Amino acid sequence: MKDLKSLVSNFPSLPGVYRMINSSQEVIYIGKAKNLKKRVTSYLSRTHESPRTKIMVGNIDHIEITITNTEAEALILENNLIKKFMPRYNVIFRDDKSYPYLAVTGDQYPRIKFHRGIQRNDSQYFGPFPNTNAVRESIHLLQKVFMLRTCENSIFKNRTRPCLEHQIKRCTAPCVGLITELDYKNDTKQAVLFLNGKDNEVIKNLSNKMNEYSEAHDYEKAATYRDRIQSLRQIRLKQFVSDFSEDDADVIASSVSSGLICINVVMIRAGRHLGDKSFFPKNHNQSVEINIIETFLTQYYDNNIPPPVIVIEEKVDKDLIKNFFQLKSFPEVKIISRIIGDKRNWLSMAKKNAEIAAQQKNVLKSNQAARHAELNKLLPFSRTINRIECFDISHTMGENTVASCVVYDKFSMQNKDYRRYNIKNITPGDDYAAMREVLTRRYTKMVSEDALKPDLILIDGGKGQFSIAKEVIDEIGMEDTFLVGVSKGVERKAGKEKLIMGNNKVLSNIDETNLGFHLIQQIRDEAHRFAIAGHRARRAKTRLSSSVEDIEGIGSKKRKSLLAYFGGLEGIKKANIDELITVEGIDTQLAEKIYNYFH
Repeated sequence: MKDLKSLVSNFPSLPGVYRMINSSQEVIYIGKAKNLKKRVTSYLSRTHESPRTKIMVGNIDHIEITITNTEAEALILENNLIKKFMPRYNVIFRDDKSYPYLAVTGDQYPRIKFHRGIQRNDSQYFGPFPNTNAVRESIHLLQKVFMLRTCENSIFKNRTRPCLEHQIKRCTAPCVGLITELDYKNDTKQAVLFLNGKDNEVIKNLSNKMNEYSEAHDYEKAATYRDRIQSLRQIRLKQFVSDFSEDDADVIASSVSSGLICINVVMIRAGRHLGDKSFFPKNHNQSVEINIIETFLTQYYDNNIPPPVIVIEEKVDKDLIKNFFQLKSFPEVKIISRIIGDKRNWLSMAKKNAEIAAQQKNVLKSNQAARHAELNKLLPFSRTINRIECFDISHTMGENTVASCVVYDKFSMQNKDYRRYNIKNITPGDDYAAMREVLTRRYTKMVSEDALKPDLILIDGGKGQFSIAKEVIDEIGMEDTFLVGVSKGVERKAGKEKLIMGNNKVLSNIDETNLGFHLIQQIRDEAHRFAIAGHRARRAKTRLSSSVEDIEGIGSKKRKSLLAYFGGLEGIKKANIDELITVEGIDTQLAEKIYNYFH
């Protein structure tokens, strides 16, 4: 400690970022400061009430610093370093997925679609939305009112007749020329205006169109626009936020339940309430002095463009946050913490959302804790089981074999630790060889890197798979790791599984209500789901990369006829033999070949 104090005494009184590092050269905490010397000295020169902070300070081997021009620059650097090192003592708001958006493409006949990821310059994007359901619901509403297409370009370009979407009045069928390009682009323009919150202008334009067709005695088209106006008005009643004075805003509140903190973000865009999303910080400790809302703002908006208005319940350093936004080149943002009038109700709603989410998380955690305790009672092992890894194999008649590994730890499934393995160097359909390969690849690497090992390995399979797994684990030198095979048994019914262990020990006829048994089933089912999803994706990629012309007897002419008739490769894949025969030049034998190729 004396050496650390001596080191810190030479730190400059300037803004910057400090990194606390332990004897294993692991970064355990990252912080920013307006005055580095003053801030870091405070850790070493006072008694800390929090046991967690005491442990952290006790683990410090040395401290590294980086000087910045301003505190706001230090804030950006701090966020980048936290994302890189994921220190164990930092409060971290994790969100592995980017937010979903609704996209309007720049095609000749624009398409509306769900989008997540990098945004291209030739499309317009609206959002972000709190979840995928909110995007899909908006797409459904836009189809109902503006009748824009949602189909892939490969299908759109090859259609020869309108699809079902046109028949149920969700698309104007530009693919087969049932609407002019000018009229379709006008519909697209109205949809974009609506997404930008200009509802009144859209209704006015639609009303003008209705009157125009009515005066021309084209009552059928006039009725179409009348129906669109009615649908649009119904949507406004459902979505429009009449008691909130801002068109675009995020309302942010927090709540604590049994030591668990939750941050809830209510999203309002273009005057519409899009929904909300809850966040649970990692490594948070209530006894540590930290402005949790301020921490959330800098981490959350590090990757997401903020709306013009942010409503929060706690006071934060507004100048620091605004400087942070300016350095990120964001438009000017108004932060409101003195809540009056209409915003009070919305903040109460966000706080209630946070309370409910925190309570539900605690209930789920307590249920998982009970399952975990029962699991340790069920399995006759000498020490407590905490971290569990489970493996499963998936393939179709030996094709595109994929092995999955899912991880359970800290009373929940650890999605970030899931892994899939493409199995190649085996005889197709040899599940034993597949199991040997995946276990060898995973645990050879784990042992060589001295990574965190599981207390228990679950194998989805019977005695054969268990024996292979036992051989691999012993060869690698992980004999201390417990191993259990989960066999479906003769009846292959859920709840009738047998648990296979070493020394020819088998647990059968287990009480179906046993919570520990339920936990094993949950983990096994998750491994099964993850393996099947990986296999299907790999199989689809393989088959999509294949051309129809790869099928014996299909040349360019028949390929063109098939694509034109079914509107693309997806249509061919979904067609049955009777439908394939109706295409010119396709006989029964050839239809069977095509069907078998894709199935």
